[in-house]
Amino acid sequence: MAESRLCELSEVPADGSAAFIADLDGNRFFAMAVRKNDAVYVYENSCPHIGGRLDFPPGEFLSDDGEHIECATHAALFRIEDGVCIFGPCEGDRLTQIKAEVRGDTVYILSD
Repeated sequence: MAESRLCELSEVPADGSAAFIADLDGNRFFAMAVRKNDAVYVYENSCPHIGGRLDFPPGEFLSDDGEHIECATHAALFRIEDGVCIFGPCEGDRLTQIKAEVRGDTVYILSD
């Protein structure tokens, strides 16, 4: 299993989100990290509907109530915990989740 440092935990606001360029197994991609309660969830920053980035402005991924990830282009809503789209043109699809682990004050992403 390969791993890569994504960020410091403090770079992702509590109950908030942040954007990153990630590098894992030699592949670079846009990523988002979302903190909810004591967990950090990491996904590719790519809408399953058309493949565009989800955030506009950059780094802002959450709905106004902070309960879902929201696509800025289509207003599609995704559950934070598993990335499943519950509203919008890609309903039933899901974001590509990246395994993540917090060790100390650092967030790492992992591959299989």
